[in-house]
Amino acid sequence: MPATGNSMRRGRMMGKRLIIAFALAGLLGRCDWLADELGGAWTPNPGNIEDELSAAAQALVDRAFEDVPDGGLRDYHTHIIGMGTSGAGTWINPKMRTWAHPIERFKALVFLSGSGVTDEREADRQYLERLKELIGNLPKGGKHFILAMDFRYDSDCRPDKENSTFYVANRRVVDLAASGADIFVPVISVNPHRPEAVKELRKWARQGVRMVKWLPNSQGINACDERLEEYYCALKNNDMVLLTHVGDEMAVEAGGGQAFGNPLLFRYPLDLGVKVIMAHAGSLGENADLDGKDPARKAGNFDLFIRLMEEPAYQDNLFGEISATTQFNRLGFDDASRKPGSGPLLELLRRPRLHSRLVNGSDYPLPAVNATVHLQKLVDLRMLSAGEADGLREIYAYNPLLFDYVLKRTLGDPESGQRLPVGVFTGRQAFGREWPPEGARNRDLDDKKEMTDRGRCLKPRPFDLEQARALCGRPPAPPTRLADRCAKRFPAE
Repeated sequence: MPATGNSMRRGRMMGKRLIIAFALAGLLGRCDWLADELGGAWTPNPGNIEDELSAAAQALVDRAFEDVPDGGLRDYHTHIIGMGTSGAGTWINPKMRTWAHPIERFKALVFLSGSGVTDEREADRQYLERLKELIGNLPKGGKHFILAMDFRYDSDCRPDKENSTFYVANRRVVDLAASGADIFVPVISVNPHRPEAVKELRKWARQGVRMVKWLPNSQGINACDERLEEYYCALKNNDMVLLTHVGDEMAVEAGGGQAFGNPLLFRYPLDLGVKVIMAHAGSLGENADLDGKDPARKAGNFDLFIRLMEEPAYQDNLFGEISATTQFNRLGFDDASRKPGSGPLLELLRRPRLHSRLVNGSDYPLPAVNATVHLQKLVDLRMLSAGEADGLREIYAYNPLLFDYVLKRTLGDPESGQRLPVGVFTGRQAFGREWPPEGARNRDLDDKKEMTDRGRCLKPRPFDLEQARALCGRPPAPPTRLADRCAKRFPAE
């Protein structure tokens, strides 16, 4: 189901602006220049930041880290992206390599620029080197959860490359984490529509992986599909956490899949006892309100996310993740009837009772893409002072990862002064052991063979609103009704 209403109009408007900007740049022969303006074209050395920041900017950094233990920072949303240039389990859609598809090509150039890639022939190596350089220049250090990304799958359970934007193999992130356990924790991605998906989960669980990434809008995953029960029970039985996108998806092609970003669809795995982290806190777009009697009624994805967060039954297994919530297109609500000056980020600040269940994510490389950063809007909302914005701009020029963290520790509620506490940015014991290098064993399976072996699979099927409403609308009985079902149907592994 495509996005509708204000969110769809806004998406079209942003798309039109990009097309106009691209057309003008093309007429002027300046596409590379425009990509660098919207991307990054970084030149300052992150290692020089301490010597070159102003006293005011350094004071922001010092304040942001004063209560952080050494090695304590956690970023639960760091992308590993590549173009397959090193043969290391990365792929992007060929549309992004050719001017025969100008919008896709231009978007690729913007992301490459923001990621510090200057030579596409060396894209995989340069991306990783830049990421490690930025991490290496963060005060006190910490761990970054690096994300694999599975394909979308077609009706024959084969990778649907035509409608997939990029792919990062599970082996890629596990190998990077095994060789860089001081900074990386692997997050695999297993689309439940891939062949032998449950076996794939169990394989990586045996190697110590404890987190799985979904992007349902783009991967064509309906979380409220009762056929996924064995998959969910495999997550639960292996102490694995599901990190999933919720809300509209704009950075990666979603086609007609925005309905899959509805937070309420995740009542099914939550009822089974699966631990779920909802990325971006549903801070963009709207979706069907499955709890309402009116089938046409919609609600903001953020409001649906908050509804779930406030349900007592989910206090131990539902978490929110705040990546991208500072981006200019997420700072306000789509609904014009909402109070002016409010937005998802401000509403999160004003709910301190939820802060213990929020975690940080950068969504790198997005914080390094100039087009996503508009500090003046935060100043206009009085969440930052003009002086703080100036200091943050200095930090951004050297290290966008550091900027993303310091920004989130600096901004506050203009009425109460409430800021996000340090616990949002440090590790969560609720997610279990992060990554024991000694657990990376039994790596004797060929990923390429698995991708071509159809095996047993659940074929994707069209989204059915009434089925979703019946299974994931507010249930007449307490939501814990499925809590013991995994133990009864699927013995512990």
